[in-house]
Amino acid sequence: MTFDRIRVLADGLAEEVPDLRCLLESVQKSSGSRRRLRRLALRAANDSKEASLVRTLRDQLSPYTVNVPSHLRGLSLAERWDRVLATSEEQYHHYMLEVELVNRLNAATFSRCEMRLAFLPHCLHDQSVTCKSVVRGEDHMCKGCSKMCVLNAVSKLLRRHRVTPYIWMTANLRSLLRRLHKEGKTVAVLGIACVPELVRGMRTCMHAGVPVMGLPLDANRCARWWGRFYPNSANLQELERLLLKSEQFDDC
Repeated sequence: MTFDRIRVLADGLAEEVPDLRCLLESVQKSSGSRRRLRRLALRAANDSKEASLVRTLRDQLSPYTVNVPSHLRGLSLAERWDRVLATSEEQYHHYMLEVELVNRLNAATFSRCEMRLAFLPHCLHDQSVTCKSVVRGEDHMCKGCSKMCVLNAVSKLLRRHRVTPYIWMTANLRSLLRRLHKEGKTVAVLGIACVPELVRGMRTCMHAGVPVMGLPLDANRCARWWGRFYPNSANLQELERLLLKSEQFDDC
């Protein structure tokens, strides 16, 4: 499974660099340039740690990003300037590792926060019915109108773990975090999204000093990639594992 493989990779890297924050910063810095990552991936003679990481991630994670090259070739000239749509295969690999490292760094503080909010993508709704979500609190909330809806299942799971789930439709994350900070509330955020969007949101939270954790979707299937929404899914077992891991620190 993808998540297990990433955990093994992160375990090995953590043995080499025990300071997870330092390791995360290195991974984030490396992921900034698509062209540089490609050069590092192709130059087998480069034996630097950065090049070695690029090649290790490619070898281990490329089975999960086989459609990225064809997606990139199909982008229009204008779309290629979109940093999210134009995420390279090497960047995907770095982002997948980044999510795991951020989750590890924030697990201990996430469940201790006064407010724990989750933001879920609309692409998880049951497309065979009309979504009946309503605006409540910070954004739209699932009404549980379909037993087949992934949003319904995810929302129920999050509520059991004392996390308030929102369908991310209108909320401005930066403004929301600033307002809650001014109100003196301790807040943590859990995001579920495609890998590039998830990393962007998680970085926004970290820059605001907010503990954040994330779960990548099983695929990119929203209208931004395909021109229309297609059914999508999220790994409920992995989500619960992530929440339980955080809750282990409650009494520490």
